[in-house]
Amino acid sequence: MRVIGIDFGTVRTGIAISDPTATFAQPAGIVKCAGLPISELATLLEQKIREIKAEKIVMGLPKHMSGDEGTHAAKVRELAGIIEQKTGIKVNLLDERLTSVSAEKLLIEGNVSREKRKGKIDAVAACIILQNFLDSQN
Repeated sequence: MRVIGIDFGTVRTGIAISDPTATFAQPAGIVKCAGLPISELATLLEQKIREIKAEKIVMGLPKHMSGDEGTHAAKVRELAGIIEQKTGIKVNLLDERLTSVSAEKLLIEGNVSREKRKGKIDAVAACIILQNFLDSQN
């Protein structure tokens, strides 16, 4: 069973996928979405979901350190609702606090240049979100 992880951003949306046993997550790229309406982004993500034959979807839900939802959370919920309608698959929302910070630290530790980090951080953050989800399921 494949699971897809999504880290929705206003400029780039990170994608991660699981292995067939839904044990390990790996980054799978980004979708550029600056200026793209949410409905069009949902269509692009639906194509990715169908392409990898995902049976589960997990998406990061932005929260403040206090646990309150961030201002971006409403857009995440909207996108999740559209994806659910398009695919018929429930979108699991997972607290994404500090995933971008963790992703950046991982890339820095891997000696990835600042320029290259910009293009990879969102996919790595999606990978962290997905791995957290997979770990919670096993």
